[in-house]
Amino acid sequence: MTSTQLLDTRTPQTEPASPALGRAARRKEQSRRSRKRSLAARYLGYVGYFVGAGLISGAVVHHPLDPDRYTRIALYGALVFLTATVLNEFLLTRERPGPARMLVVIASSLLLSFGIGMLSGGLQHFDDFPARGAVLVPVGIVASFIAYVIKDADTPTRRIFSLLGLAVLAVAALAFFGLRQIAASMEATPGGHSHGTAEEPPADGHTPATPATTSAPSTGSAPSAKTTPKAPDHNDGHAH
Repeated sequence: MTSTQLLDTRTPQTEPASPALGRAARRKEQSRRSRKRSLAARYLGYVGYFVGAGLISGAVVHHPLDPDRYTRIALYGALVFLTATVLNEFLLTRERPGPARMLVVIASSLLLSFGIGMLSGGLQHFDDFPARGAVLVPVGIVASFIAYVIKDADTPTRRIFSLLGLAVLAVAALAFFGLRQIAASMEATPGGHSHGTAEEPPADGHTPATPATTSAPSTGSAPSAKTTPKAPDHNDGHAH
């Protein structure tokens, strides 16, 4: 009785476990192979985020210099960032979202790209455009946080108004007032970034400018004046 009971208890423990383990192992192997095959796609998607955000950051900061040119650059950057988003979020993922979720991800990714662009561009070119950078940095902080919360499927949207959201808003406000003070002090200094290049030509031509204008008309009468003293010197040399 005890030997048959032992045989009956051993068989159900060993037989059904092996096919289950085999299916799990096959799934892991298939996912590992698919990830190896998609290395180039994952690399392009990863680089696309940074390239798109970099193009947007330069375009947002330098937009007043040439609006047409930098508007095109911003659109190119947004297109690159959205392409990377589609590649990472829809093509390389196992579970593809529905149409409604896809629109939310695309819209939030576009906002995220501009938020990161404003933040990085405002910090990078703050010395060149202090007043503009003081606005772009806090706006980029708030926009990137809101876009990231909306884009993340595991995070509820109400977290925007949580304590973390209030902390982000406080950091943005401190950044705004602090950078405004720094920008005002930079613009008040006489030797600023743009004023130094504009005042250099008058400083260099201050002393030579007046002799140049006075010597120009004198050179018109100089040949007759210079030739007359040379004649007596020349004759005095021959006399000796």
